[in-house]
Amino acid sequence: MKARPLTLAACVLALFVRLGPAVAADAPLPPVEPIAALDVPRYMGTWYEIARYPNWFQKKCVGDSRADYSLLERGEVRVLNRCREADGSVSEAVGVARQIGGADSPRLEVRFAPAWLSFLPIVWGDYWVLDLDPDYRLVAVGEPSREYLWILSRTPTVEARAYAELLERLAARGFDVGRLVRGEQGGGG
Repeated sequence: MKARPLTLAACVLALFVRLGPAVAADAPLPPVEPIAALDVPRYMGTWYEIARYPNWFQKKCVGDSRADYSLLERGEVRVLNRCREADGSVSEAVGVARQIGGADSPRLEVRFAPAWLSFLPIVWGDYWVLDLDPDYRLVAVGEPSREYLWILSRTPTVEARAYAELLERLAARGFDVGRLVRGEQGGGG
């Protein structure tokens, strides 16, 4: 029997399958770092979801996802997340966020569980501002493990170039931008 030569693509694939995990193990991702400082009052208002990593708590959301942030008297932030479901109904979740660190810290924690459970660390999730344009118009939010990521904008749509540049910056920091799913805005709600 005569052996058939492997194509270049098959050779590359075979090499990747063999060496891929070893290469990945040799090059760990750098730790996630948020932006240097956040002006929380300036961050308040409505942010539209442009894209996100798929997650279990938004699985019923089919569009019009957005977050509304407002300052509370004690310095915490009221969080109102809403989205449109397949049947046209609007789903809402109300939570509270708190800064971790100083007054300009870009590291926050958010809780959607009842207030009486706030003493439990497990009910708080990291909310780190990872990338933010100087005009506070386009933001990437995530957390240290890179399991969650959202891209939010002050407007329901984003200029293609600004979005592409943000994706490049996130990819350079170890985020898998191929996992992002685009949000649909403008369907009502």
